[in-house]
Amino acid sequence: MTDKDIRRIVLNALSGVAPELDEAALELDKSFRDQIDIDSMDFLNYVIALHDALAVDIPERDYPLLASIDGAVAYLSAQLKAAGKY
Repeated sequence: MTDKDIRRIVLNALSGVAPELDEAALELDKSFRDQIDIDSMDFLNYVIALHDALAVDIPERDYPLLASIDGAVAYLSAQLKAAGKY
């Protein structure tokens, strides 16, 4: 799995909770919570979707690392490498 694959999974998970998401307008290095209208339940559902798609445990203390697309890709890539799944 490449970072490009992980990015696609992250965007799919985010689209699942924010169907109005315009991927082309999204700034990948900035918090998407500031760019689109999602609440805390939407964010939790996004994290659950990432967990389900990648079988990676994501502790609550790490949620802030998933708040941007680039941050989520970096975090998930590191977690997958650490688990020997990358």
